[in-house]
Amino acid sequence: MRNADCGSREEEPGRLILAMRGITKRFPGVVALDGVDFAVRRGEVHALMGENGAGKSTLIKVLTGVCPRDGGEVAFDGRAIAPRSPLEAQRLGISTLYQEVNLVPHLSVAENLYLGRQPGRAAWIDWRATHRKAEALLEGFGLRLDVRRSLASYSVAIQQMVAIARAVDISAKLLVMDEPTSSLEAGEVARLFATIRALKAQGVSVVFITHFLEQAFEIADRMTVLRNGTRAGTFETARLTRLELIGHMLGQDPAAVAARERARAPARAGGAARPALEARGLGRRGAIEPFDLAVGEGEVLGLAGLLGSGRSEAARLLFGADRATSGRVAVGGRPVKLRSPRAAVRRGIGFCPEDRQAEGILPDLSVRENIVLAVQGRLARAGVVSRRRQLEVAEKFMRRLGIVAAGPEQPVRALSGGNQQKVILARWLAMAPRVLILDEPTRGIDVGAKAEVERLVEELSRGGMAVVFISSELEEVARRSHRVAVLRERRKVAELAGEAVDERAILRAIAGGESHGR
Repeated sequence: MRNADCGSREEEPGRLILAMRGITKRFPGVVALDGVDFAVRRGEVHALMGENGAGKSTLIKVLTGVCPRDGGEVAFDGRAIAPRSPLEAQRLGISTLYQEVNLVPHLSVAENLYLGRQPGRAAWIDWRATHRKAEALLEGFGLRLDVRRSLASYSVAIQQMVAIARAVDISAKLLVMDEPTSSLEAGEVARLFATIRALKAQGVSVVFITHFLEQAFEIADRMTVLRNGTRAGTFETARLTRLELIGHMLGQDPAAVAARERARAPARAGGAARPALEARGLGRRGAIEPFDLAVGEGEVLGLAGLLGSGRSEAARLLFGADRATSGRVAVGGRPVKLRSPRAAVRRGIGFCPEDRQAEGILPDLSVRENIVLAVQGRLARAGVVSRRRQLEVAEKFMRRLGIVAAGPEQPVRALSGGNQQKVILARWLAMAPRVLILDEPTRGIDVGAKAEVERLVEELSRGGMAVVFISSELEEVARRSHRVAVLRERRKVAELAGEAVDERAILRAIAGGESHGR
């Protein structure tokens, strides 16, 4: 890499507001942080980058006293600290703003700004002074609001500005912002960035956590990349390219990725398949920009992009799990209205969600009950589904997918992650869908189970099923997909087909098409 790693151990102590060294945090069966160094200079905006599970949230929880560290040391403003709660961290001068505004929406703006520290004596609150101080504080941020109105009556962007004003007024020396722009529009992001720059000019340091690469390059002085609980490096933004950043985040050398040409699968040279699922101008306000997408019978359509790019949002719209605010959908060439997952299932669409624990499996039910969940109506006779018929279906797909369990009556929570994933797949295969949407089907499972899932995808497409395949692993997407739609920052930015489907092209599309420079 052209950009030298500017890590925390090389920093002059007096130049730093924060120095975290050798931070280790373990959870049962998992090392979440493994000797991580993280340093923030006085008056800088420092982006903390990394894919899901990289350790960003855990590092911030250690810093702010949400959970104790198992090893390492933290120095803030020149002295060692070990906060035991976010309140204690706040008293030290460390404030955290989360994606969801952590204030009291039904209280007024003024009450939120001075909650617990209103002007007055004893139990008496001087409301006139409170309102006057609130107005003066917000004017310093370029806001003229009716501070007597409830916070909930204002936009999310205004609520975020109020939260920032409160944090700074509590004498924050370090402001941690966790995905602050995820629900903001472009104009609101610009206002937020103007505020961040003003804070920086006042000497306040900002840790900016985001999945939006463009925003990180726009606002950050430096970036620290975490990967799998370790620090992949700390870099000066001005000397870092987007390809290099993505390479660090994904654990790949961009030069090596760009030099590798993949062998093409013969199926990619074929003609266009008959459309199974089509979307035109489909979008959801605040979640993903309108996009066009089509997947044909027997085709695997890959969706690629970094976390936060809109992959899962697109999948949820295609399955009716979220209601679209624009566009239309057709299944088998016929227009349909997908107002709910039930409507999607009736049209022959199956969906394996990214979070199998929260949205996929029913952990307290048996393997049998989980598998037959989507086909009970089809199996029922006179409104009753016989246990014998359920067992036949469950055992058939347990054999087909190689699900390792004590038997069909074993609670699904007792299975490994890979076998839980296979149970979810079995549920939808029992339905015999015409379209199957797989959101991160190989995440968190072992290598053997991952290979089996990939083989199944290939088998299903050869059998004529249309598959939408979403994965963070670019090599996996390139290897399994006939076509690939690339998403970046909640919009579809490219579509690759045939010989153009390779890891290099996907990486370039994610990075904005550049190979040199920023």
